[in-house]
Amino acid sequence: MEAAYVNYRVMDLDELFAKRPGDPLTQLLRQDLDPLSIEELSERIALLQEEIRRCEAKKSAASNHIQAADALFKK
Repeated sequence: MEAAYVNYRVMDLDELFAKRPGDPLTQLLRQDLDPLSIEELSERIALLQEEIRRCEAKKSAASNHIQAADALFKK
């Protein structure tokens, strides 16, 4: 039996980001990388990796907060 997919399609980034054209992430993803040197690309990657770590820490803290609240108010 085949798995059924609801609304299964490849996400179009232009469609996703059209709602937020001034968003810094949208602008970052649309930036032309061709003029950047290897050193500039390496620096960009390091900064993006740090931003990923920051986002993961925030996500973890939010999850811990939700779990603590659920434990506190659980009947």
